[in-house]
Amino acid sequence: MSDCGCHMEAKNKAERKTLRILLLLNGMMFVVGIVTGTISHSTALIADALDMFADASVYTISLYAVGKSAHYKNRAATLSGIFQITLAVMVVIDVIRRFVWGSSPESGWMMAIALLALIVNSYCLYLLSKHRHGEVHMRASWIFTQNDVIANFSVIIAGLLVNLFNSRFPDLIIGLSIASIVVWGGIRIIRDSSPDGITQ
Repeated sequence: MSDCGCHMEAKNKAERKTLRILLLLNGMMFVVGIVTGTISHSTALIADALDMFADASVYTISLYAVGKSAHYKNRAATLSGIFQITLAVMVVIDVIRRFVWGSSPESGWMMAIALLALIVNSYCLYLLSKHRHGEVHMRASWIFTQNDVIANFSVIIAGLLVNLFNSRFPDLIIGLSIASIVVWGGIRIIRDSSPDGITQ
């Protein structure tokens, strides 16, 4: 045999390298986002940070699945989707809490951190672009990183609206919207990893 699995090993090595970089970047941005979101009383930033944490978990699970059978990859993608949805529910609870008890989000923090996160996630999306048509565990990473970019833009817009109208409601609305995006991403990848949704 001429190939002897060398092509597959090279593919697995490339996937591992990409996922390790993404895991590191998302882990750092989660810490930055959760700290600044708490300081600035921004639900949107906290939601974005939790989205980063969820993605870090996705990359960890995907990293575990590299080189394993399709069964493990589908299972990893399904667990990622369930975890995403669980964190989104936590964000919805936080939105309700802040709606009832009030909040005073600081738009400057919101826009600055969201812009930094947008730069990081755009780079992550670039790294994943070569794997976006790969197996289900890599498609999961691609889907969730796309969601991150949308969420980052949304937080920037929320910060502008908070500053423009001197209102907390844009922050709450965007936080809820990000949670919805995360839920939809989770549903997409669970469907993709089901027997009927798998593309070989």
